[in-house]
Amino acid sequence: MKKVLVVGGAGYIGSACAEYLLDHGYEVTVFDGLITGHRSAVDPRARFVEGNLEDRELIMRVCREGKFDAVMHFAAFSLVGESMQNPSKYFRNNLAFGINLADAAVAGGVERIVFSSTAATFGQPESIPIREDDRQLPINPYGESKLCFEKVLKWYHQIHGLQYAALRYFNAAGATGRYGEDHRPESHLIPIVLQAARGKRDKLMIYGDDYDTEDGTCIRDYIHILDLAQAHELALSAPESGHYNLGTGNGLSVKTIVEAARRVTGREIRTEIAPRRPGDPARLIACSDRARKLLGWKPQFENVEAIIESAWNWQLSHPEGYPD
Repeated sequence: MKKVLVVGGAGYIGSACAEYLLDHGYEVTVFDGLITGHRSAVDPRARFVEGNLEDRELIMRVCREGKFDAVMHFAAFSLVGESMQNPSKYFRNNLAFGINLADAAVAGGVERIVFSSTAATFGQPESIPIREDDRQLPINPYGESKLCFEKVLKWYHQIHGLQYAALRYFNAAGATGRYGEDHRPESHLIPIVLQAARGKRDKLMIYGDDYDTEDGTCIRDYIHILDLAQAHELALSAPESGHYNLGTGNGLSVKTIVEAARRVTGREIRTEIAPRRPGDPARLIACSDRARKLLGWKPQFENVEAIIESAWNWQLSHPEGYPD
């Protein structure tokens, strides 16, 4: 049995990954400051330590005493717009406090870090689909802070022998039977569309319908959190350190998502066209051949309606989100 420390395990993706690891026989400790995460999103089978990576002494002690085989790191801030207003918050948390975790892993004899990275490290894509070796030119502090920490991991691997996998994923979506998406405020398309279907929002704002795409709206690569969880578990035994893109390779437009949500929910979803948001690329689609070949990753949820249905069922069972 492997012992895994899941940092940020009370958040959306971290909670699903912790559940997946527990279901597959791992011993899991969740470390989370509950800034954006939820205590009730922590699987009761996991040990829970409340704390923030800013507390260097605490994370050092947790890693030394825990004797973990691996660490999964989900504890980053991830709002692009906020990062443009408050870059200090993003570089402190995502980079400086991430270094506290890397140091703690080395001090505690941890063999490997699996890092929740992002497609935002690429910035405006120069080609579609995006490959791991494409140029990385972030266009916001969020993407830059994640790229900086990827570079930290590369050097810690070279100098300290710390194995790592940086998983760059695109648009996480969907829910497990127990854990789903409850950001406050919500910023992701699918839960916002479903809130409009439930009447929690009057309408969905579509930011731009004049892009160079089939229906004029932005195209993104949506990936179910259970497929992300599978990739994180496989990355614990990755044959080599490095970077892996995660996506289905199927680009879906905003209007396609809305139409699929109408079919799944059977509800009317009102929309309104608004001006484009600065910096939104027309298309973001991943090439995940490397993860499929080296990790043996096989996404199970490549049907958009199945992804939306899982998120819809979770919202119906948690109409106000998590109770805390």
